[in-house]
Amino acid sequence: MRTRVDTLIIGAGQAGLALSYHLTNGRRDHLLLERGRVGERWRSERWDSFTLLTPNWQTDLPGFAYTGGDPDGFMGRTEVVDLFERYARSFGPPVRTGVVVHRVRPTSTGWSVTSNGGAFEADNVVVATGHHALPRVPMEPAGDLPAAIFQLHASHYRNPAQLPDGGVLVVGAGPSGQQIADELALAGRDVVLAAGRHRTLPRRYRGRDTYWWMDQMGAFERTVDSLADPAAVRTAPAFVIAGGRDDLDLRRLVADGVVPAGRLSGVSGSTAWFADDLATTAQSADDNIHAFRARVDAFVERTGLHAAPPEDPPAPLGSWTSTAPRRLDLNRTGIRSVLWATGYRRDYSWIDAPVLDATGEPVQRRGVTAVQGLYFLGLRWMHRRGSDTIHGVGRDAAFIAEHIARRAAPLATLPA
Repeated sequence: MRTRVDTLIIGAGQAGLALSYHLTNGRRDHLLLERGRVGERWRSERWDSFTLLTPNWQTDLPGFAYTGGDPDGFMGRTEVVDLFERYARSFGPPVRTGVVVHRVRPTSTGWSVTSNGGAFEADNVVVATGHHALPRVPMEPAGDLPAAIFQLHASHYRNPAQLPDGGVLVVGAGPSGQQIADELALAGRDVVLAAGRHRTLPRRYRGRDTYWWMDQMGAFERTVDSLADPAAVRTAPAFVIAGGRDDLDLRRLVADGVVPAGRLSGVSGSTAWFADDLATTAQSADDNIHAFRARVDAFVERTGLHAAPPEDPPAPLGSWTSTAPRRLDLNRTGIRSVLWATGYRRDYSWIDAPVLDATGEPVQRRGVTAVQGLYFLGLRWMHRRGSDTIHGVGRDAAFIAEHIARRAAPLATLPA
């Protein structure tokens, strides 16, 4: 037996819930399917000490703004999960949890969706599984590591006690990689960080949080149409910044005992090899800091906005950029674990529709595909800079809800 529904939403994270809010307000018939619990990724793929990178004042969803007493603070993992639970209770979205979708395919009357929770027919299907889908670990060199080395992706890391005793090689210098490397070092572990390309931002400048400056300068209003190369921006590394008041960068990690190296280029036996590119990588990250500060200074000068005086630039990069190890014998140096902070990939092989490009990414315009009734929501730069964030997904959700409402009439509606 198949369940018939007007709109089927796959995923009950911030994107799926935001769309459900708008469909509920418009009395549109819909159902959310969630593989775990509401907000599952925030529950199961964040470490214990995780905090949002965005301040609390920017943590809002459609019809649900932050009202706490610490607008400039940063929510931890359990607070974020509580936020989603309270949001869901506020309007009662129709969610079925523990349902894994196996196949989405078009039919002569709409869409057929099969799952471990049964089969569904829908006029519309919205893929709201988010930008971060499956952990990405490079087959090489991961497959070349000795069997005795414990390997873990950052999405499964919880705390230092989870790892075997001994040193840790962290691969990847994005915000997750740097935060975890710092936590491990402060816990007394010997940590080597294989630093690939990344972009660093200051946490604060001229008396204000960086996200406040970005908001004032209209950064979050930029749309994908303003980009010279949207594909490059969508795949660019995330900004390295941490919740709190302190900067997160390689200087901080070195001061806390982390040994930075260049990009991990290969593994041979128990020896890890690193590219001779740390100086270039670190300088590029520093250039991003200077460029951001210059944009703020120019904005203040242009608008006359009251702000604290310009601050001294960061200290020059240290000698550690030129003395980084090129090779590391994991056995001899006591490295017992490798933590992969190498990001995520998306897998839409379960969608039987011609909506993906040669790289497997959705071809869409503001979430709308060329195949009637199939939508995407919650992707990076889907329309605006913040399309994949808690703060930014709401307007994309409103647009898709309106698009669904304008589709073939008459559409089923919930009773008043």
